[in-house]
Amino acid sequence: MTYLLFLALEGWQTDEKPLSTADLNSAPGPLILRGFLSNVFNPKSVLFFVSVVPTFVQISPGQPNFPYQMAIFGIVYVAIATAVHASIVMLAAELRPWLVEGPRQNVVRRGLAVALVFVAGWLFWATKR
Repeated sequence: MTYLLFLALEGWQTDEKPLSTADLNSAPGPLILRGFLSNVFNPKSVLFFVSVVPTFVQISPGQPNFPYQMAIFGIVYVAIATAVHASIVMLAAELRPWLVEGPRQNVVRRGLAVALVFVAGWLFWATKR
């Protein structure tokens, strides 16, 4: 929750200089690698896969299908996650010019900062005992 508030504060503060077109059109290679590694080593994904997927795998006595079924589920999971993330990236690429030009950049940053404060408040309210 504290981290969400930190991100909200960081997002609320405006940049002294707006992003330029050169900043936005930098080489995508390092960004793609960073995103890939973040997703592959995301502990939430690993925990989800390890805790949920085995309940869908049928273990039959005498049949060593478990590794194959887990591999198939893993491939399907990665394919779906890749499709979802690619869709989000393509949508963000289409919206980027509208979101980061002129005064809209600060409005969007501050709107997202307020959303983070609401999420932090909801998280605090939902987990209090």
